[in-house]
Amino acid sequence: MKFTKTLIAASLAVMSADTFAAAFQLAEQNASGLGRAYAGEAAVADDASVVARNPALMSIFKENQLSVAGIAVIPDVSLRGTQASNSSVNPSQLNDSSIAPAAFVPAGYFVMPIDDKFAVGFGAFSNFGLSTEFEADYPAGQLAGETEIVTVNMNVSGSYKINEQFSVGLGLNYVYADAKIVRNFGATSEQTQAQFDQLSQAGLLPPDFRVPSQAEAVHLEGDDYGFGWNIGGMYQFDENSRFGFNYRSETDITFEGEFSSQLPVGLGVGSGGASLPGRVEITLPAIAEFSGSHQLDEKAGLHYSVLWTGWSSFQKLQADVDGRDEPGFSKNENFSNSMRYSIGGDYQFNDAVLLRAGLAYDESPADKNHMSISIPDTDRFWYSFGANYTMSEQANLDIGMSILRGKTQNFTESDNQGQQWGFESKGHAVLIGAQYNYTF
Repeated sequence: MKFTKTLIAASLAVMSADTFAAAFQLAEQNASGLGRAYAGEAAVADDASVVARNPALMSIFKENQLSVAGIAVIPDVSLRGTQASNSSVNPSQLNDSSIAPAAFVPAGYFVMPIDDKFAVGFGAFSNFGLSTEFEADYPAGQLAGETEIVTVNMNVSGSYKINEQFSVGLGLNYVYADAKIVRNFGATSEQTQAQFDQLSQAGLLPPDFRVPSQAEAVHLEGDDYGFGWNIGGMYQFDENSRFGFNYRSETDITFEGEFSSQLPVGLGVGSGGASLPGRVEITLPAIAEFSGSHQLDEKAGLHYSVLWTGWSSFQKLQADVDGRDEPGFSKNENFSNSMRYSIGGDYQFNDAVLLRAGLAYDESPADKNHMSISIPDTDRFWYSFGANYTMSEQANLDIGMSILRGKTQNFTESDNQGQQWGFESKGHAVLIGAQYNYTF
């Protein structure tokens, strides 16, 4: 009997929905914007972090500035099992109170004016990242496992002040990305075990062959780098109002690394534990942002942003393993472009303290028919507040905090053995950040 590949597609195909189907975009490029839910980022020139959100704003700076930031991401993503088609699994075994570990997102920037027209800037930050972890013996192991993607964007930018109203900026980006994907076999379906038994009887597998639930169906680690660009524009309407626009290009990444599977070689793309060269190609999406910033009076300011992310570029994901004529998998995704809307304000409480607050609504790009437990994505609301404290003429400190609240989702997901798993997911998070700015 020819062994069907519905089971072993897990060795790489799980990456399509589980690794990248949830939006893995990061907004946390600074702590100053965190306090107002990142409203007005392409128009507000708070500090040197403008390198990340609109390089045209560097034209406003009259002195050199260094900004160093760090944001702690404390997620609260939980699952409750509602259905298990495998009769040996109680749905409660799918419960998991925390599938996303805490993370720290650092960033650093430097802006240097050359003269009254030109300025240059440098930045190191991240636009995309993801991490989820499940126990190795999780029953729905082919849908879960361990997923991690880390990106670092090294940016060099320049700005030119055309006149008192218009400025433009251009940035070049080197993006390094590192990924790790581990998927376990999970609970064995009756149909799959029957196939194992027939192959054992035919002498193609050992007698009474069984696959432990914690066996790695896929282990893939790899890294790569890519190049991109971004442009920005700034219009100073009057001394109290400013508008800004920034566009960041797509970046193509090909993760080159090692693939292995503890499944027997004869089972589809199993490698028997041996390492083989493998690769996965993805495109980090383009991002565009329009912002406005208005100083209402001597103390109060109003800021807003509309941010678009071109997730529609991510329609298909394919993985290849060297020595295989056919790809390990090829799966169509159905991502849609997403929008983020934010509004925020600040208030000069006294000479030393500036208070901030903001709200945002962040759309999910995931297709409702492609929900996944490797961060179940959802639309989310941001509730933010923060402050800036002036320490001296040269130094100031930003602190910010955002509370993210996602919708409760109910969905069913199928693994590659044809088993149905039902979940109720809740996804929330708290972001806490600090940033030091020094002018010289």
